[in-house]
Amino acid sequence: MADTKREIERKYDASPDTRLPDLTQVAGVAGVRDRGVDELDAVYYDTGDLRLAAASVTLRRRTGGADAGWHLKLPVAPGVRDEISAPLSDDVPAELAALVRVYTREAALDPVVRLRSVRAVRHLLDADGALLAELSRDEVHAERPPGGDGVVRWDEIEVELADGGDPAFLDAVDKKLRKAGLRRSTAPSKLARALADTGAAPAPRPEAPTPRTAGDHILRYLREQSDALVAHDPGVRRDVPDAVHQMRVATRRLRSALRTYRKILDRDATGPVIDELTWLAGELGVARDQEVLAERLRSGVGALPDTLVLGPVAARLKAWSVAGEADARGTAVAALDSARYLALLSSLDALFASPPLLKAAGKAADAALPDAVLKEYDRLSRRVEHALALPAGQERDVALHDARKAAKRARYAAEAATQALGRPARRFAKRMKAVQKVLGDHQDSVVARGALRDLAIAANAAGEPSFTWGLLYGQESAGAAEREAELPQVWERATAPGLRADLTG
Repeated sequence: MADTKREIERKYDASPDTRLPDLTQVAGVAGVRDRGVDELDAVYYDTGDLRLAAASVTLRRRTGGADAGWHLKLPVAPGVRDEISAPLSDDVPAELAALVRVYTREAALDPVVRLRSVRAVRHLLDADGALLAELSRDEVHAERPPGGDGVVRWDEIEVELADGGDPAFLDAVDKKLRKAGLRRSTAPSKLARALADTGAAPAPRPEAPTPRTAGDHILRYLREQSDALVAHDPGVRRDVPDAVHQMRVATRRLRSALRTYRKILDRDATGPVIDELTWLAGELGVARDQEVLAERLRSGVGALPDTLVLGPVAARLKAWSVAGEADARGTAVAALDSARYLALLSSLDALFASPPLLKAAGKAADAALPDAVLKEYDRLSRRVEHALALPAGQERDVALHDARKAAKRARYAAEAATQALGRPARRFAKRMKAVQKVLGDHQDSVVARGALRDLAIAANAAGEPSFTWGLLYGQESAGAAEREAELPQVWERATAPGLRADLTG
């Protein structure tokens, strides 16, 4: 079973002659304890074309030291990585290989660099003897695999924050080290430096040119969403909070932009990609919808006075939630493990490599994009007016849900155009988000009522009181009615005079 920890560190260039300052002069440091010297031997794995290195991901097998084993490091922010470890074995652990499949696809993972380090370790301690940070001084010897070219060596100093520590402490240490003449390393990792110094660094991703045309702006937005989809893949597999939601949002934004801007990108070419994004959003949606529903029901129960919670309500809700979340997570991970998902990623790569641009893509953004956004607004307007004309009931619930989807699509259309159109597009997106929120709260209530009915039936069949479930059902019904009553005013504010003129300039 893999273990995970958040790694927050700073790296500094050093030489054999580098002398460390007295770190007990750093605020909070009461002592520095020598922890001895370790000899570490790490072999880094990657694809032949270094896809992991290009994504700032490292995978290694290391012996020596206190944490021998396999280590996968995923970037979170500059100087911050999540390290997932697994026990020492001969082959890449399947669970770590799965976490990088979004990068490797079907390519094999093979040794690309071997790093042997002599590491002197010191612990920076507070007045109670608790660890603040670990400072290590490494003499590194790097070489490419047998048959490869390049052998390099260097010295570096690394300061890693203790688990749960305040990152501001590293700023204080940094100030002391810089004053002593040390300089931050420009390489984000030992592997990156080894590859660069042996002439084997992956080719940098081409910098996107400054967007000039409508097509440039939409392609840039699509690339951002595709990158977000890929970045959240490992988090979904690791069950990181909000990862499913963020990946699903990226998927929906991609799909929405391809639909909305069909005069920019040829729909005949993007249609199959849209279909596959719809499939992926649906598979992720099972997990996300379960998350939202479970939290809504837990909040509802938690808000009730104890005198109104009759029977084993918490136990039944927990059992229902755990079972549902396990099934939903299994669905999401199975989708990410499928050949269909890998094919979708390849289709997105192909789309960016050779964009199917139409004539309108060459127009100025302010001439081509507003019409597409306003078409989504018109679709929303028709659906809202249709829903408001219906009597309360199931038909109206369905119509309001359709309006919610249209509001989200109109919002995403404006967000995709924000960089090109600026403040008017941001204002438009904010208005559409307000409509989406009211409609979303209503739909969540519809879904919650269905779940509450099922829970009440199950409780009754087990001989338990169903009063609490019925009470919550009534509260959800009342809340839905309030959202329906609120919608006309929200819609009126969202469609204030000048909306079209504001967007078209």
